[in-house]
Amino acid sequence: MDKQQKTIGIITSGGDAPGMNAAVRAVVRTALYKNIRVIGIRRGFSGLLVRDMVEMNLRSVCDTLHRGGTILYSARCPEFREEKSVERGREVCAEMGIDGLVVIGGDGSFRGARDLSLKGIPCIGIPGTIDNDIACCDYTVGFDTAVNTVMDMVDKLRDTSQSHDRCSIVEVMGRHCGDIALHAGIACGALAILVPEVPFSIDAIVQKMQRTLRTGKKHFIIMVAEGVTNANGIGTVYDIAREIQERTGVESRSTVLGHVQRGGAPTARERVLASEMGFHAVELLEQGIGNRVVVSHDNKIVDYDILEALNMKKEFNKRLYDIADAISI
Repeated sequence: MDKQQKTIGIITSGGDAPGMNAAVRAVVRTALYKNIRVIGIRRGFSGLLVRDMVEMNLRSVCDTLHRGGTILYSARCPEFREEKSVERGREVCAEMGIDGLVVIGGDGSFRGARDLSLKGIPCIGIPGTIDNDIACCDYTVGFDTAVNTVMDMVDKLRDTSQSHDRCSIVEVMGRHCGDIALHAGIACGALAILVPEVPFSIDAIVQKMQRTLRTGKKHFIIMVAEGVTNANGIGTVYDIAREIQERTGVESRSTVLGHVQRGGAPTARERVLASEMGFHAVELLEQGIGNRVVVSHDNKIVDYDILEALNMKKEFNKRLYDIADAISI
C-alpha cells in the first residue's frame, strides 16, 4: 500500500435505518474516486474494538442502493462510553492505518465519534436514524422511508377500521421525538396525533370524536408516538383504546407497528439525501477535518461541530401540529 494514500473507515452504529446503505455506497465510491482506501467496520464500535473489518472496493457496494438495513451490520456498544474503550478504538485505528472515520448513526453514535475525534482520529457523523431527532438536521437518513412505511400500514388499517366502524389507535416509533407520528398522522388523516412535545388529554380526544360522530363519521385513526405512552399516567396504547371505547361507545383497537418501521427499501428522497451526505463526509476527511456532523438544513448539505450539534435543542414544528389539528375535524 502507498504510504501516502489516505485510508478511512466507515461504521454504521445504533439502530439501523433505511438509506444507510446508500450513505455507505456514497462514502465508498467517493473515496475510491479520490484514491482513498476504505475499510468497512462491521457492527459499529463493537466491531472496531475487535477488528471486525473488511477492505471495500467498488463491487462491495454494488446493488446496495435500494436495500434497507446496513450491509455493515450495526450494534450498540455501551462500553464505548468508557474512556479505556475509546482509547482502544484509537489504538486500533492507528494500528490499521485508518486516518479518519465516517460514523453513520444517531446521537449516541455521534458521542462516540466526538470522543474518538478528541483522541486524534478525525470523525465525521452522518445522521442515520428514523427518529428525526437530530436537532441541527431537518431530515435524517431513514425518516422519510419510515413515515412512508407507517402511512402504507395505516392505510391498510383504515380499510378494516372503516369496515367495522372502529377506532384504530396506532403507536409508532421515534423515542422522545414526535416527528414520525406528526408527519404520518397528517398523511393518514388521523383524528388526533399524540406526541411528547405537546400536552394533551383523553378528554379532548373523546370530545373531538363525539363532535365528529355527530357529523356522521364512524371510523377513526389516532396516531401515538411511543414517547407518549407510559408517561404522565397515560399508560399504553391498549389502555388508551380501552378508555376511548368505554367513553365513546366506538369499538377501539390498538396496534403497535414496531420494528417494521426500520425496514424496507429507502425512498428516492432518502437515497439522494444519503448520497449527498456521504459525498460531503469524504470531502471533509480528505481535508483532514474531523469532529463534524453532516446534515441537511434549509435544503442544503452543511456541517456542524459534533458537540455543538449534540447540544442543540430540537424544535418541534408546532405550526404543522396545529395544521394537523385544524384539518382533522
